[in-house]
Amino acid sequence: MVTPVRVVIALCLVAPFVAMLWVGSYAKTDPLFIGIPFFYWYQMLWVLLSTALTMIAYKLWQRDQRARSAAKGGASR
Repeated sequence: MVTPVRVVIALCLVAPFVAMLWVGSYAKTDPLFIGIPFFYWYQMLWVLLSTALTMIAYKLWQRDQRARSAAKGGASR
């Protein structure tokens, strides 16, 4: 069943892939950040963003599973 929470989870998990596969958006050297070309610091920023988005997706998934389990009358952890 597709719910709004599951759509948000999917977006959190798909966003890093889209950002990294769209190379034309970051294949440049400017702007520099503390002397590091954009190409490199953009990718490293996505390492942190991907971690945060994956954590958000996991927490939302846990909450969704608990809600579904409670709605079915099952025991929740």
